[in-house]
Amino acid sequence: MEPAIFHGLGTAIITPFHADESVDHASLKKLVEAQIAGGVDFLVACGSTGEASTLTEDETNAVISTVIAASNGRIPVVAGCTHNSTREAARRATAIAKIPGLSGILTANPYYNKPTQQGQYLHFKAIADAVAPLPVLLYNIPGRTAANLDPTTLMRLAVLPNVVGIKESSGNLAQIGEILAIKPAAFAVFAGDDYLALPIIAGGGTGLISVASNVAPKLVSQLIKAALVHDLGAAREFAKELHALNNALFSEPNPAPTKAVLAMMGLIEGDTLRLPMMPVGDATQEKLQTVATDLGLLPQ
Repeated sequence: MEPAIFHGLGTAIITPFHADESVDHASLKKLVEAQIAGGVDFLVACGSTGEASTLTEDETNAVISTVIAASNGRIPVVAGCTHNSTREAARRATAIAKIPGLSGILTANPYYNKPTQQGQYLHFKAIADAVAPLPVLLYNIPGRTAANLDPTTLMRLAVLPNVVGIKESSGNLAQIGEILAIKPAAFAVFAGDDYLALPIIAGGGTGLISVASNVAPKLVSQLIKAALVHDLGAAREFAKELHALNNALFSEPNPAPTKAVLAMMGLIEGDTLRLPMMPVGDATQEKLQTVATDLGLLPQ
């Protein structure tokens, strides 16, 4: 297997909406520019932070196309594609894989069904086979899907030629440590939780797929770059600086707090979400305002 093609900091980019809940493609392009200027290494469009579960298939493809066009080859773009029906997931992934300029697919555990490990193996293999040779990143997030991908099952998938890595959001450092100990050298392991980026990279991880970098790409990028060159002193300082932001961004369900901060920053026109997601409450809004002000994120 060749060296990891995705590395460093990836932003799980939000999908901005107009007040009528239609996709705001103009703001999305501005967000891509801000991410690239902030030093991120790649973008993930239409993940859970991008509210993929409330987008139609046509909207999903349009959002991915906009992110690719705005990126214009400067950094890779990965597209989220998750479904609890293996057949439907493979069909949608096949269609997404045909979008020109796409660098890879990110696909999470099949949600709700609570499959066995063999069921998950066959599910992920079907998606990987359907889009081959396009690279595939797996996404383990049992808190949302009610299914955990065990390290032994992951290693069976890691030998597939286009399964190149995983976004690990189990929050289980013992499990992630086992993955780092037994994985193939070129298999990428990304922290899926901002607050665990430093320990996972210190243990041999590849980087972070981040929520916080939506609003603070430069600062998160500095953290990841420092961690990857083993400058742990600098990385700790950046992690301390980001601590309050990471807590605030998850004080209500993601991505509502992130959209609230981006609206304060003037990067999107409002904090519109689609039901069942709701804008943050007044107390969270005040907390986010304070944290964003302290970090110098808001216009003067």
